[in-house]
Amino acid sequence: METLETTEFLGNPLTEWLIALAYIVGSVIIARILYRIFSNRVRRWTGETETEIDDVIVDAVEEPISIAIVLLGFWLGYSHLNFEASDEYVYKIFDIVVVLTVTWFAARILNSLVGHMLGRLAESKHESMVNDIAPILKKTLGFGIWSLGVIMALNNAGYDVGALLAGVGIGGIAMAMAAKDFVANIFGGITVFIDRPFRVGDRVKVSGIDGTVIEIGIRSTRIITLQGRTVTIPNNQFTNTVVENVTAEPSRKISIQLGLTYDATPEDIQLALDTLKKIVDDHPHTEEDLTVWFSGFGDFSLNVNCIYYINKQGHWANTPSEINMSILNEFNSKNLDFAFPTQTVILDK
Repeated sequence: METLETTEFLGNPLTEWLIALAYIVGSVIIARILYRIFSNRVRRWTGETETEIDDVIVDAVEEPISIAIVLLGFWLGYSHLNFEASDEYVYKIFDIVVVLTVTWFAARILNSLVGHMLGRLAESKHESMVNDIAPILKKTLGFGIWSLGVIMALNNAGYDVGALLAGVGIGGIAMAMAAKDFVANIFGGITVFIDRPFRVGDRVKVSGIDGTVIEIGIRSTRIITLQGRTVTIPNNQFTNTVVENVTAEPSRKISIQLGLTYDATPEDIQLALDTLKKIVDDHPHTEEDLTVWFSGFGDFSLNVNCIYYINKQGHWANTPSEINMSILNEFNSKNLDFAFPTQTVILDK
């Protein structure tokens, strides 16, 4: 009569299969219980603490720990079975999976901590540069960790990592030669992030393009022009081309020249100077630095000049328009006539 101890399946007694199954099912149940504990009680406990780091760590470790427990259950279950023909391959697979799980765990921890620290740094300094470079730094860090993890996994699996890296290095040189423009754009993007010639929301002029920066990427920058068109500029252009940041200017200089008719009296010229000065002074979006003067005698007009500056709050087009409209209304109301090209022809009889 056959029993569980004597009955075999794939070379192993059924009792060993049941023990292996118990380890696997038990590990899954324990992993689910721990996941619920982390999701409910531990999260509630960390939410009551003053620091936010423990919340970040709990969020990062709950899934890797659950997966690690399930892998442990599979390992313990398999250790009760005997497959001499495939043991070597299975052990290599387990080694690879364990290394990748540890790599995943480390990547999640570092990614969460770095993201948290960069977020706090951006809030404390109110610096948009940190927000721009944070995704790139996190991706670079994650790529480095996963690269090391894959190398370690291949080494545990018995592959010649040195020869593999040598081949990758030769291939990398060939790829770098073929993708030199792409690499140049990457370094251009790094230069933009470090030098900060402009930020998102700034109006810039570069290579004949005038518009507002809407996105700064690691490879290219997107600008929406004054005509409403979106232009994508490779970042390497910013290292080889003059970039004019219009928004960064402290104020914008505006020059006005008005011509009054030659029948204007000295009192009219003085009235024009005083009126022009008052209009510019009273506008809320002009600087105190203001120059108004009677500049000279033109071919057909008495010229009055004015130089003023628009402050950061003023619009580059609306502010001069409002001032010009005020000049037109005030000069007309005070009978200060603007000159236009005229000629007086004297004929001898």
